[in-house]
Amino acid sequence: MGQAGIPQTQRGDLIMAKPNTPYDPSTEGARTDFSDQMSYGDYLSLDAILTAQHPQSDAHDEMLFIIQHQTSELWMKLAIREITAARQAIHAGNVRPAFKMLARVSRIFEQLNNAWDVLRTMTPSDYTTFRDALGPSSGFQSYQYRLIEFMLGNRNPAMLRPHAHRNDITAMLRAELETPSLYDEALRLLSAEGIDVPEDVLNRDVSAPYMPNEDVIAAWQIVYSEPAKYWSLYELAEKLVDFEDYFRRWRFNHVTTVERVIGFKRGTGGTGGVSYLKKMLEIELFPELWRVRTAL
Repeated sequence: MGQAGIPQTQRGDLIMAKPNTPYDPSTEGARTDFSDQMSYGDYLSLDAILTAQHPQSDAHDEMLFIIQHQTSELWMKLAIREITAARQAIHAGNVRPAFKMLARVSRIFEQLNNAWDVLRTMTPSDYTTFRDALGPSSGFQSYQYRLIEFMLGNRNPAMLRPHAHRNDITAMLRAELETPSLYDEALRLLSAEGIDVPEDVLNRDVSAPYMPNEDVIAAWQIVYSEPAKYWSLYELAEKLVDFEDYFRRWRFNHVTTVERVIGFKRGTGGTGGVSYLKKMLEIELFPELWRVRTAL
């Protein structure tokens, strides 16, 4: 007997059976002819995606910069889809499906966080080789990011101005400003479940920035004091906190990456760069869900 209990002659037969024969997946039924069928590349429109990078310079690192931002926009597209569906589910009182959607959005922002690690391989010297080629374009002008902020409740009509040259985008963002935010719908669900939420909060001008309210803290305190009784609301609150946690980390990593690459120079879009991004760190999306922890 040889190794692993296989007779010596049998082992030799196995080794010599098909020496150096390349594996052919078609022998196991894998399709290899796509002349009249949809292929992987067809399904994903890879030709369009992989030819959508148009560097404006010969700098090696510009491709990294472009792909970093294009992939971020793709993840944001999915985040918008999931936030929209979660908000609709909460509005309908069907909160359980929203848990999975919000968990997915949290993981999307975890993915976006990890992407900063790749961009940080670009040094200040690398960035200066193509920065002038960007002109006034800037991530500050991302309409998908602006839509996400509006959907979450960080609403500022002044932020429509960078999109004024596009009537379609401006109309989309204005429509969002007139729609109750994700957090507005969560507070309305609180009320629908019998927890007292002030009328001026429930009927507020949803296009205006949300302002923290002590009575809303008290409402969430009821939920957190009796999680077994209000389990769905409790779970919803924690899913929102999870999401904002990841969102805050994404903002922080954005600041750190920008400071590491350009220091305190102004951004290409005219903002203060790091100073502008640090202001964004102060914004709370779901303020009472953080403040209720002190009250418990």
